[in-house]
Amino acid sequence: GPGLRRLTNHSVHPLVLASASPRRLGLLQAAGVDPEVRVPSVDETPLPEEDPVTMVERLACAKRDAVIAATPDGPALRVIAADTVVVLDGEALGKPGTPEVAVAMLSRLSGRTHHVITGVAVAGPAGAVSTTVTTEVTWRPLSVDEIDAYVATGEPLDKAGGYGIQSGGEDFVTSLVGSRDNVVGLPVATALELMATVEM
Repeated sequence: GPGLRRLTNHSVHPLVLASASPRRLGLLQAAGVDPEVRVPSVDETPLPEEDPVTMVERLACAKRDAVIAATPDGPALRVIAADTVVVLDGEALGKPGTPEVAVAMLSRLSGRTHHVITGVAVAGPAGAVSTTVTTEVTWRPLSVDEIDAYVATGEPLDKAGGYGIQSGGEDFVTSLVGSRDNVVGLPVATALELMATVEM
């Protein structure tokens, strides 16, 4: 029956996470899903005048499609891809990369409300779909010493918006409206719901 066929499909077509993010992988594993990781090669430059919501959905789709294109059995793959950005005052904050930029970014986020927006794109035998998920996060005011101490851990450098809620950043948050997983890097429930729509 269909149940048996579904099991066969799953063994033939592993689920692929199109991301190098250990946080995204960890979230899926915590949800009982153990994907194969394949890192897509995608130019993440924003387009002129592109708003952050459009950008993260476009980039998630680009990552998904890059992994499919790089694989001989691409069309049969089951893929989850994502792109996350932190938005403050309508501006997308990427990964700071240097301690100086991280300090400036955290100083801007201090005492304010920002939005974490993730584009989620999936593909399966029945097609490809994508969406975006937004979480509203409010921080308490941070002291200069707190910001310096957090940047000194190295934690902010490779994270959008310069913080990780699953690590030191948790302490900054006074309110969170929406998916906490999204702030870590992948709204897992949404990703798995989308995945279910493209299964055979």
